[in-house]
Amino acid sequence: MADVKEAIKNQGEVVRKLKQEKADPEKISEEVQKLLSLKEQLGDARPQKFQLKTPKGTRDYNPRQMAIREGVFKTIVNCFKRHGAETIDTPVFELKETLTGKYGEDAKLIYDLADQGGEILSLRYDLTVPFARYLAMNKINTIKRYHIAKVYRRDNPAMTRGRYREFYQCDFDIAGQYDLMIPDAECVKIVAEILSELNVGDFIIKTFWEDVRSEMVDEKGLAPEVADRIGEYVRLNGQLELVDQLMQDEQMMKNKMARQGLEEMKLLLTYCQLFGVLDKVSFDLSLARGLDYYTGVIYEAILTTEKVQSDGGDKNEPVGVGSVAGGGRYDGLVGMFDPKGKKVPCVGVSIGIERLFSIMEAKAEAAEGKVRTTETQVYVASGQKNMLEERMKLCNLLWEGGIKTELSYKKNPKLLNQFQYAEEHGIPFLAIIGEQELKDGVVKVRNTSTREEETFPRDKLLEEIRTRVGPS
Repeated sequence: MADVKEAIKNQGEVVRKLKQEKADPEKISEEVQKLLSLKEQLGDARPQKFQLKTPKGTRDYNPRQMAIREGVFKTIVNCFKRHGAETIDTPVFELKETLTGKYGEDAKLIYDLADQGGEILSLRYDLTVPFARYLAMNKINTIKRYHIAKVYRRDNPAMTRGRYREFYQCDFDIAGQYDLMIPDAECVKIVAEILSELNVGDFIIKTFWEDVRSEMVDEKGLAPEVADRIGEYVRLNGQLELVDQLMQDEQMMKNKMARQGLEEMKLLLTYCQLFGVLDKVSFDLSLARGLDYYTGVIYEAILTTEKVQSDGGDKNEPVGVGSVAGGGRYDGLVGMFDPKGKKVPCVGVSIGIERLFSIMEAKAEAAEGKVRTTETQVYVASGQKNMLEERMKLCNLLWEGGIKTELSYKKNPKLLNQFQYAEEHGIPFLAIIGEQELKDGVVKVRNTSTREEETFPRDKLLEEIRTRVGPS
C-alpha cells in the first residue's frame, strides 16, 4: 500500500507539471486517468465528470464546414464522371489477412479490431487494396471506377495540416490491359483538372520511379555502374528536356531496361502534352513512396505557393503546402488475391481530400465571406395572421414542382423576421401571400438581394420561379 501511495504522489507531480507547462490537453487527460487508476487501488478516487470530446485524430464538422466539403466533393465527382468513371463501395473493415503484407512499414498503422469470437478483422487503411480484392473476388478484368469513403490509420495526427486517424479518400483507378501510358496520362490529367477547378494555388505533378537504384540493381538486374550513372541525374528534375538529356547518355542507352524506362517516361510526358497538362508536370528521379504495391511510374501532386491571410492582417502564411494527391501503377496487386496469380494491370490516383478541405476552409476564413449551408431557393412568407394553412399549401405546390422551399414553423410569424431569415440564410426569393393575394389568385415574389417585388398568377408561379432560380 505504501508503494501505491508513493506512486500516487509521483503521478500527481507529473500531472501538476504538465498543467503548469500548459501541455497538450490529451496528454494531461491521459496522465490524470493514470492518477485516478492509482487512487482507485486505495478506494480514494472521486467520481469524475465525463469529458465530452471526439477521439484523438477525429473531428466534428459544422454546417459551414460541411457546405465547403460538399462543394469540394461535387467538383471531384463531376471530374471523375466527366472521364467516364463508375463508382463502387466496399466494407469499412476487411479480413486482416487481406490487408497484411501490402503496406510495408506503414502496416503498423492499421487498426485491428478486437476478436469477437469470429473472423479476425481490421479497419481499411486505404481504398486501393479493397479495390484489388474486389476485382479478384468478382473476376473483373476491366473497370474505370471512383470510390469516395472513409479510411482509418493509427497515425500521429496533425489536425491543422489535414492529417487525421479517420479521414476520406477519393480514389480514381483504371484497371485493364491497355496500351502503354494512356491510362497513366489520364490520371495525371484528372489531378490537374481537380486542383485547377478548386483554385487551391499553384501546383506541380511530379512523376518518378520508386526506389530507383535498389529496384533497378537488386530486383531487375541493372548494372550498378548504370544505376550510379542515373544517380548523377537524381538531383535534376524537369520535363521532356530532362528525358531527352538522359536519352543522349550513350552509356545509359546501352542498357535495355534504362532505355525502355526513359522511352516510357517520354511517352507519358508526350501524352500529358496532348492533354494540355505538360506545364503542370515535372519528371523527378529523387522521390519515392513507401507502399509495397507500386510497380512502376508513380505520381505526386504538390502545392507550391498556396498562401492565405493570417489573423495578423499583414503577413501571409502558407497553408497546406505539400502533397495533395498521389498514386501510380500497381500491376501486381490484384494477382496477390487471385488463386492462380492472374494479374490485372491497374493505375490510379488518390486525392488528398482532407488536406484540400483544410486549405479551402482556411481560404473561406480568410475571405470572411458567407458560406451557404442550405440550398433553399424560396421562402414562403406572409405578414398576416391565420395564414399558416395557405403557406403550407403554397410550400407543397413548390415542393412538388421540384423547388427547394422552406417556411416558418410559427403560426403567425412577423413578416420582418421572415425577411431577415431569408437574408441571413442566403435564400434568393420569397413567395409572399396574404388575403388580397388569395382573393386575386396571385403570389408576390420578392428578390432577397434587390428587394424588388413582382406579382404573378398562382398557376404561373412555378414557371416564373424556375426561370429565376435555374435548374435544381
